[in-house]
Amino acid sequence: MVDELDVRILSLLQENARLSYREIARELDVAVGTVYNRIRRMEEEGILRGFAPVLDYEKLGFGLTAVIGIKAQGRKITEIEREIARNDRAVVVYDITGEFDILVVAKFRDRADMNRFVKWLLSLEGVEKTNTSVAMQVVKEDWRLKLTED
Repeated sequence: MVDELDVRILSLLQENARLSYREIARELDVAVGTVYNRIRRMEEEGILRGFAPVLDYEKLGFGLTAVIGIKAQGRKITEIEREIARNDRAVVVYDITGEFDILVVAKFRDRADMNRFVKWLLSLEGVEKTNTSVAMQVVKEDWRLKLTED
């Protein structure tokens, strides 16, 4: 269970994950030990799953983003999702409702890289069809969610 202080700590970390416990404590006017204990508890509870930089994938050579809908055999869906999640190109794997069963967002270096991935998807047992859309422009790509209302 998170309370207001936890949310405030998480909000600060989303803005800058490099903040020290001391800096967070100063900003929130609480003891350093309180910040340390709160962060440790949220890590143990799986609320805070890690600290990662926000990257510009295009500048790193991954300028192609694809959104791929996958239709799969019902009894194989979970197994297929797990297999896709292990692939380094897949950055998001969702189990969804609607026309498709699985939605994947993936990053690629070029069309050949994407082609190999899609062909690999189609080779997985239980995958019936895929539908690939290529992002023409990334307008917003930010997983940080505003946790408080100002």
